[in-house]
Formats: sequence, structure tokens, C-alpha cells
Amino acid sequence: MSTTDAVTFWDGVHAARPAAGDPQPNARLTETVTGLPTGDALDLGCGAGGDALWLAGQGWQVTAVDISAVAVERLAALARSHGLGERVTAMTYDLHDSFPPGTFDLISAHYLQTPCELDRAAALRSAARALRPGGRLLVVDHGSAAPWSWQQDPGTRYPSPREVAAGIGLAPETWTVERADAPRRIATGPDGQTAEVTDHVLLVRRTA
Repeated sequence: MSTTDAVTFWDGVHAARPAAGDPQPNARLTETVTGLPTGDALDLGCGAGGDALWLAGQGWQVTAVDISAVAVERLAALARSHGLGERVTAMTYDLHDSFPPGTFDLISAHYLQTPCELDRAAALRSAARALRPGGRLLVVDHGSAAPWSWQQDPGTRYPSPREVAAGIGLAPETWTVERADAPRRIATGPDGQTAEVTDHVLLVRRTA
């Protein structure tokens, strides 16, 4: 799938969902970040913007990127309406081509899974390298498909957090895996429906 097709696909996904006036953050983000000192955060694949808005509300300076201009424009408008416009920089970005510049104290990649062409391991490797010493990379993947997900192929395989870490290939003298597990939770879909889903959670800290 070309970049043009990827933009069309994800613009269509976001345009089909009603714009949320107050999108909620992901549970794995809030449980991981609460209590950490604030700094600069990068939200990869920001989607509806709940994570970026929550981080900004906690005092983080957030760069939020997504391939979908629909998602980015909605987030920018929400940040302004919530009085967080100065704390959230939202921009359209294709991780297939390059990685956002800068260094960060936190990089969050929630459900960065796509049918489009993307070397995800390379993107996550770049994310780890963009961490400042002591900074953390939080990767949360689908471990199962919710009924409302665009991904309904029963043959889909969901790599474990340890497999994801191995694919990134981080040197243990520089990066430490702080968490790698598969918790379950009750998720709420865009129309209010609920289902039990599995998350694959990987948390990596840069130690040097």
C-alpha cells in the first residue's frame, strides 16, 4: 500500500468516527506515566488525541504525529479548545519516510499497527534512540481484536512484547526493558460498546 493509499485509508478511518469532544487517554499510558516527572513527550500515531491531551494536561510538552490529516486537525482544534494549544504541537507525519526530529523524555506508541507499508521495528528503533537518558519508550499493541476494529482477520498473529523488543534489537547496556506483559481490560468502542481485549505492553528505559 503506497503512502497515498495509507493516507486515504487512515483519513477514512478517522472521518468515519464521530469527532470526540473529550477523547479519553489510553489506560496503559495513564498507569505508566502517572507519577513520572514531566518533560517532552512524543505521541506516535496520535489518533483521536486523548493521550496527547492528557499528557499536556499533566504538564508535558507534547509533539503528536499521525499520518491522517483528519486526526491531526481534530487534535489541534481540541488542544486549542481545551486551553492546551501551547502544550500540544500536532502535525501530519509519515513514519514510513522518516522520524520526527528532537529528543524526548517519553515516547508513546499506542496501537501503531497498520495494514499499510511501515517498517515498524525501524520506527521503534528510531524512537528508542530519540530518548534522553532516563527517558522511556512505551509501546502498547493489540493482543486481540475488538469487535469494532478495522482488523478482523482471524489469522492475524499478535507478537508478544518480548518479540517486539527482540525485533527492535536494543543493546542491553543502553536500554532496559522495564515491563513486558499482556494484561486484559474492558475496552469501549466508538459507539459505546464494550469488550474484553488484551494489550501487549512493552516499556523500555534508556539508561545511558
